Amino acid sequence: MGFKQSFLLALKSIATSKMRSFLTMLGIIIGVGSVIILVSLMQGMTNSMTSTFESMGTNLINVNITGRGSSRTIDPEDVFDFTQENSDRFTAVSPTVSLSATLKVGSTSVSTSVTGCSEDYDSIKSLTVENGRFLQYIDIARLKRVCVVGTYITSELFAGENALGQTVKINGNPYTIVGVLEEIGDSTSTSSDNCVYIPYTNASKMSWMRQISSYTFMIDDAAYVQDGMDRIDAFLYDTFEDEDLYSISSVTEMIESLTELTDTMTLLLVGIAGISLLVGGIGIMNIMLVSVTERTREIGIRKSLGAKKRDIMRQFVIEAATTSAVGGVIGIVFGVVCASVVGGLIGLSVSASFSAIAISFGVSLFIGVFFGFLPANKAAKLNPIDALRYD
Repeated sequence: MGFKQSFLLALKSIATSKMRSFLTMLGIIIGVGSVIILVSLMQGMTNSMTSTFESMGTNLINVNITGRGSSRTIDPEDVFDFTQENSDRFTAVSPTVSLSATLKVGSTSVSTSVTGCSEDYDSIKSLTVENGRFLQYIDIARLKRVCVVGTYITSELFAGENALGQTVKINGNPYTIVGVLEEIGDSTSTSSDNCVYIPYTNASKMSWMRQISSYTFMIDDAAYVQDGMDRIDAFLYDTFEDEDLYSISSVTEMIESLTELTDTMTLLLVGIAGISLLVGGIGIMNIMLVSVTERTREIGIRKSLGAKKRDIMRQFVIEAATTSAVGGVIGIVFGVVCASVVGGLIGLSVSASFSAIAISFGVSLFIGVFFGFLPANKAAKLNPIDALRYD
């Protein structure tokens, strides 16, 4: 009996006992489906989080300085000079000072976070001013009380009316709005539209900070982020002579760490889901052993007619593999559909990867062959005379 004939016979056997075949495949279906669902959801989550980090700029480097006291410090001018000296690698830098503040217009107030920055911060963070302008060098140098706000601030304090040129009190200090940013999110308190930017010189005085400790550098090309980090590290080490007194990080590093974490989680979840495949394989082996017992006389007849051990073995291995493979195909369809539905419900863009589908199907086929070997070997070793006598 050739491969084709054995395969057709296996399909006929599955069609004859539909319920038993389905129950036999159930472990494989659940296992394959679970693997595809978990891998797809994890990839969708990884892509979503990666996109979020990438929107922050993969060509940015963040520096935080703790310092050692007044004898060893770095001020913004030192950082600007360093950036200018390394203009072949850095295109911009901005000190950043964050503080909590209360904004008030008349009797209306809102609590938010205010960011002090330089005139280059809009290009560093890819901010677009819809009305007015962004901060300028003269604003920083002369500590002008001007600010740029997001659409959430204008909707809360000015009821969506034109806020350009209006005055808003920030922690009791009057600031003139010189720019309104383009809406990014949905103008809610949790979106990127809830923002206020003022000169970092003003923010430093408002927060009573003696030294500015946070800086954001922009690299000309994301491919050279590591070189930029090395240059910054050398610059800071020359001053502090202690790497524990400052930290350097980049979005690229965050993405790499995130990818490593999600890959580990994916392997863990796939391993857990793989237990269903093992259970499914045991189910297939159990049913095939029952099938060998039920077809003992058939095996005896085939052997008496000249069928060899390898022919009997091939027939049962192919039958087990076919059962597992059909279960794998059903599991793939089940997994792809469920992954899309679940992804839509939780707001993730999910698509089953070809590699996950191929690996799942390959594993299901291997399980069928592996767990079908023992029943096939048992059938092949049956004595034809004893098999013919079996009732």
